[in-house]
Amino acid sequence: MKDDKPWVLDDPGRLKALAHPMRRAMLRHLGLHGPATSTTLGSLLDAKTGTTSYHLRQLEKYGFIEEIVERSAGRERWWRRVETGDIRLPLPAELAPEDRPVLAEFHRIGYEEDKGILLDLLPAAYEADPAWVKVSRGLGRMRLEELEAFFEEYIALMKKYSHGAADVPPGARPLYLRLLALPADLPAPPAREE
Repeated sequence: MKDDKPWVLDDPGRLKALAHPMRRAMLRHLGLHGPATSTTLGSLLDAKTGTTSYHLRQLEKYGFIEEIVERSAGRERWWRRVETGDIRLPLPAELAPEDRPVLAEFHRIGYEEDKGILLDLLPAAYEADPAWVKVSRGLGRMRLEELEAFFEEYIALMKKYSHGAADVPPGARPLYLRLLALPADLPAPPAREE
Protein backbone atom coordinates (compact mmCIF):
# COMPACT_ATOMS: atom_id res chain seq x y z
CA MET A 1 0.00 0.00 0.00
CA LYS A 2 1.06 3.60 -0.55
CA ASP A 3 1.52 4.34 3.15
CA ASP A 4 -0.27 3.87 6.44
CA LYS A 5 -1.66 7.39 6.69
CA PRO A 6 -5.27 7.61 5.50
CA TRP A 7 -5.87 9.70 2.40
CA VAL A 8 -8.90 11.86 3.16
CA LEU A 9 -10.76 12.95 0.03
CA ASP A 10 -11.60 16.38 1.39
CA ASP A 11 -10.42 18.07 -1.82
CA PRO A 12 -13.58 18.57 -3.91
CA GLY A 13 -11.62 17.97 -7.13
CA ARG A 14 -10.31 14.61 -5.98
CA LEU A 15 -13.73 13.63 -4.69
CA LYS A 16 -15.33 14.67 -7.98
CA ALA A 17 -12.75 12.65 -9.90
CA LEU A 18 -14.03 9.50 -8.16
CA ALA A 19 -17.71 10.48 -8.26
CA HIS A 20 -18.05 9.34 -11.87
CA PRO A 21 -19.17 5.82 -12.83
CA MET A 22 -16.81 5.46 -15.82
CA ARG A 23 -13.77 6.55 -13.83
CA ARG A 24 -14.64 4.11 -11.08
CA ALA A 25 -15.06 1.33 -13.65
CA MET A 26 -11.65 2.21 -15.10
CA LEU A 27 -10.01 2.15 -11.69
CA ARG A 28 -11.67 -1.16 -10.89
CA HIS A 29 -10.41 -2.66 -14.16
CA LEU A 30 -6.87 -1.36 -13.66
CA GLY A 31 -6.87 -2.65 -10.09
CA LEU A 32 -8.15 -6.11 -11.03
CA HIS A 33 -6.49 -6.70 -14.41
CA GLY A 34 -3.45 -4.43 -14.41
CA PRO A 35 -2.26 -1.86 -16.96
CA ALA A 36 -4.38 -0.90 -19.97
CA THR A 37 -4.64 1.72 -22.71
CA SER A 38 -7.54 4.08 -23.32
CA THR A 39 -8.41 1.99 -26.39
CA THR A 40 -8.62 -1.19 -24.30
CA LEU A 41 -10.72 0.53 -21.65
CA GLY A 42 -12.93 2.10 -24.32
CA SER A 43 -13.76 -1.27 -25.86
CA LEU A 44 -14.47 -2.78 -22.44
CA LEU A 45 -16.67 0.13 -21.35
CA ASP A 46 -18.28 0.73 -24.76
CA ALA A 47 -16.88 4.27 -24.93
CA LYS A 48 -14.91 6.25 -27.49
CA THR A 49 -11.17 6.52 -27.00
CA GLY A 50 -11.42 10.30 -26.66
CA THR A 51 -13.85 9.86 -23.78
CA THR A 52 -11.70 7.30 -22.00
CA SER A 53 -8.59 9.44 -22.56
CA TYR A 54 -10.30 12.41 -20.92
CA HIS A 55 -11.33 10.38 -17.89
CA LEU A 56 -7.87 8.82 -17.60
CA ARG A 57 -6.32 12.30 -17.56
CA GLN A 58 -8.68 13.31 -14.75
CA LEU A 59 -7.67 10.25 -12.72
CA GLU A 60 -4.00 11.02 -13.39
CA LYS A 61 -4.43 14.67 -12.42
CA TYR A 62 -5.62 13.66 -8.94
CA GLY A 63 -3.07 10.89 -8.38
CA PHE A 64 -5.20 7.77 -8.81
CA ILE A 65 -3.36 6.43 -11.87
CA GLU A 66 -0.03 6.99 -13.60
CA GLU A 67 1.30 6.52 -17.09
CA ILE A 68 3.76 3.68 -17.65
CA VAL A 69 6.21 5.74 -19.68
CA GLU A 70 8.52 2.85 -20.56
CA ARG A 71 5.59 0.90 -22.05
CA SER A 72 3.96 3.81 -23.87
CA ALA A 73 4.87 4.60 -27.48
CA GLY A 74 3.52 7.27 -29.79
CA ARG A 75 -0.18 7.80 -29.21
CA GLU A 76 -0.52 4.53 -27.29
CA ARG A 77 -0.28 5.37 -23.61
CA TRP A 78 -0.38 2.66 -20.95
CA TRP A 79 -1.87 3.37 -17.54
CA ARG A 80 -1.69 1.67 -14.16
CA ARG A 81 -3.50 2.26 -10.91
CA VAL A 82 -1.54 3.91 -8.12
CA GLU A 83 -1.83 2.07 -4.83
CA THR A 84 -3.43 4.79 -2.73
CA GLY A 85 -3.90 2.75 0.42
CA ASP A 86 -6.54 3.78 2.93
CA ILE A 87 -8.90 6.29 1.31
CA ARG A 88 -11.34 8.00 3.68
CA LEU A 89 -14.26 10.29 2.99
CA PRO A 90 -15.06 13.48 4.83
CA LEU A 91 -18.31 13.93 6.71
CA PRO A 92 -20.74 16.26 4.94
CA ALA A 93 -20.21 18.94 7.63
CA GLU A 94 -16.48 18.94 6.79
CA LEU A 95 -17.20 20.13 3.24
CA ALA A 96 -18.43 23.46 1.99
CA PRO A 97 -22.19 23.32 1.30
CA GLU A 98 -21.62 23.60 -2.47
CA ASP A 99 -19.35 20.51 -2.39
CA ARG A 100 -21.73 18.25 -0.49
CA PRO A 101 -23.66 17.12 -3.60
CA VAL A 102 -20.41 15.64 -4.96
CA LEU A 103 -20.05 13.57 -1.76
CA ALA A 104 -23.69 12.47 -2.08
CA GLU A 105 -23.07 11.42 -5.71
CA PHE A 106 -19.92 9.55 -4.68
CA HIS A 107 -21.96 7.59 -2.13
CA ARG A 108 -24.84 6.99 -4.58
CA ILE A 109 -22.49 5.45 -7.15
CA GLY A 110 -20.81 3.37 -4.44
CA TYR A 111 -24.15 2.08 -3.17
CA GLU A 112 -25.10 1.07 -6.73
CA GLU A 113 -21.78 -0.80 -7.08
CA ASP A 114 -22.31 -2.53 -3.73
CA LYS A 115 -25.88 -3.43 -4.65
CA GLY A 116 -24.55 -5.11 -7.80
CA ILE A 117 -22.01 -7.04 -5.75
CA LEU A 118 -24.65 -8.21 -3.27
CA LEU A 119 -27.44 -9.00 -5.70
CA ASP A 120 -25.53 -10.28 -8.73
CA LEU A 121 -21.91 -11.08 -7.98
CA LEU A 122 -22.29 -12.66 -4.52
CA PRO A 123 -24.72 -15.42 -5.60
CA ALA A 124 -22.70 -16.11 -8.76
CA ALA A 125 -19.41 -16.22 -6.84
CA TYR A 126 -20.89 -18.55 -4.24
CA GLU A 127 -22.20 -20.84 -6.95
CA ALA A 128 -18.85 -20.88 -8.78
CA ASP A 129 -16.42 -21.14 -5.84
CA PRO A 130 -18.06 -21.23 -2.39
CA ALA A 131 -14.78 -21.73 -0.50
CA TRP A 132 -13.74 -18.19 -1.49
CA VAL A 133 -16.98 -16.53 -0.33
CA LYS A 134 -17.20 -15.51 3.33
CA VAL A 135 -20.22 -13.65 4.69
CA SER A 136 -20.91 -12.63 8.24
CA ARG A 137 -24.01 -10.95 9.51
CA GLY A 138 -24.44 -9.86 13.04
CA LEU A 139 -25.89 -7.36 15.45
CA GLY A 140 -23.58 -5.58 17.85
CA ARG A 141 -24.07 -2.85 20.41
CA MET A 142 -21.33 -0.24 20.64
CA ARG A 143 -20.75 3.30 21.73
CA LEU A 144 -19.54 5.66 18.99
CA GLU A 145 -15.93 5.56 20.22
CA GLU A 146 -16.05 1.74 20.21
CA LEU A 147 -17.37 1.73 16.65
CA GLU A 148 -14.50 4.04 15.64
CA ALA A 149 -11.97 1.67 17.26
CA PHE A 150 -13.64 -1.36 15.64
CA PHE A 151 -13.42 0.33 12.23
CA GLU A 152 -9.72 1.17 12.65
CA GLU A 153 -8.94 -2.41 13.71
CA TYR A 154 -10.87 -3.71 10.69
CA ILE A 155 -8.78 -1.51 8.35
CA ALA A 156 -5.56 -2.66 10.08
CA LEU A 157 -6.61 -6.31 9.74
CA MET A 158 -7.43 -5.83 6.06
CA LYS A 159 -3.99 -4.25 5.49
CA LYS A 160 -2.28 -7.06 7.40
CA TYR A 161 -3.68 -9.78 5.15
CA SER A 162 -3.86 -7.94 1.81
CA HIS A 163 -1.12 -7.80 -0.81
CA GLY A 164 -0.39 -4.86 -3.07
CA ALA A 165 -0.42 -5.31 -6.85
CA ALA A 166 3.38 -5.45 -6.89
CA ASP A 167 3.70 -8.27 -4.32
CA VAL A 168 0.86 -10.69 -5.09
CA PRO A 169 1.91 -14.24 -4.13
CA PRO A 170 0.83 -17.30 -6.13
CA GLY A 171 -2.69 -18.36 -5.30
CA ALA A 172 -3.83 -14.88 -4.18
CA ARG A 173 -7.04 -13.55 -5.72
CA PRO A 174 -8.58 -10.08 -5.73
CA LEU A 175 -11.48 -9.91 -3.27
CA TYR A 176 -14.23 -7.38 -2.73
CA LEU A 177 -14.18 -6.63 1.00
CA ARG A 178 -16.99 -4.60 2.55
CA LEU A 179 -17.68 -3.57 6.11
CA LEU A 180 -21.22 -2.39 6.64
CA ALA A 181 -22.07 -0.80 9.96
CA LEU A 182 -25.21 1.25 10.41
CA PRO A 183 -27.74 1.86 13.17
CA ALA A 184 -30.27 -0.95 13.44
CA ASP A 185 -32.72 1.10 15.51
CA LEU A 186 -33.76 3.47 12.73
CA PRO A 187 -37.28 3.19 11.34
CA ALA A 188 -37.51 0.66 8.53
CA PRO A 189 -37.52 2.26 5.08
CA PRO A 190 -40.66 1.83 2.98
CA ALA A 191 -40.83 -1.37 0.94
CA ARG A 192 -39.33 -1.08 -2.54
CA GLU A 193 -41.49 -1.79 -5.54
CA GLU A 194 -39.80 -4.06 -8.06
